[in-house]
Amino acid sequence: MKAYIFPGQGAQFAGMGKDLYNSSEKARALFHQAYDILGFDISKIMFEGSAADLKETKVTQPAVFLHSVILSKVLGNSFQPDMVAGHSLGEFSALVANGTLKFEDALRLVHKRALAMQKACEMNPSTMAAVIGLEDKVVEDVCKTIEGIVVPANYNCPGQLVISGTHHAVEKACEALKEKGAKRAMMLPVGGAFHSPLMESAREELAKAIESTAFQTPKCPVYQNVTTTAVSDPEEIKINLIKQLTAPVKWTQTMRKMLADGATDFTEVGPGKVLQGLLKKVDRQITAESISGL
Repeated sequence: MKAYIFPGQGAQFAGMGKDLYNSSEKARALFHQAYDILGFDISKIMFEGSAADLKETKVTQPAVFLHSVILSKVLGNSFQPDMVAGHSLGEFSALVANGTLKFEDALRLVHKRALAMQKACEMNPSTMAAVIGLEDKVVEDVCKTIEGIVVPANYNCPGQLVISGTHHAVEKACEALKEKGAKRAMMLPVGGAFHSPLMESAREELAKAIESTAFQTPKCPVYQNVTTTAVSDPEEIKINLIKQLTAPVKWTQTMRKMLADGATDFTEVGPGKVLQGLLKKVDRQITAESISGL
């Protein structure tokens, strides 16, 4: 079975999507449509902006989404997924790929999500840290002992878990995790504590937008970050998508579930090869490729 996976924030790079724009009329039309929806020329930032320009959450999220979705649309008949999944933001790309969301509706939601998360970051100064070389349970247990807010946020692959919370609590957790034997416990250059309770205000704002958006029955199931299981019911997809902002991204568990359900070939669609690398750490024998341009 063919599985398509879509990257999230952090996969962006300067010049992303320019080859799509130059080589495909369909891609150009979608970039122009994005300009009308967003109200600013995001393609200019994607094609000509610096890495710093692309790091702003309000730019990064729609940029990564556009790169992934436009690429999947210009692949034509060769794009035939049996199952899809996306890492955090990438779940919106996956939902366009399997027909749950229309391109324009998903882009509006991604834009709303990015602005709401940016606002939440400004309201609650916070951060994230990557922990390398420990079992998930050890990291989970240490987080529970730290005073303040610090929680597991991204289960990326075996031995790599990102934690999220207030600056003080994350720093204390990093110290404790190093004492427990972590190879590395390093602060990440992010704007705030994504996938933690500190994103509650963003979750509430996004929930209103999601509940007023039409979700269709998909042509193949999406494996969602919150549940890790195959979901095809539009109302259930909505609920999980809302929960995702304050809940952890269970990517390791999701990949294992897709494999258990019969996935034999994985294709990462969008900027970079981050997910392909994570997948190889879940199962070295799996067939995986990345498509980032034409």
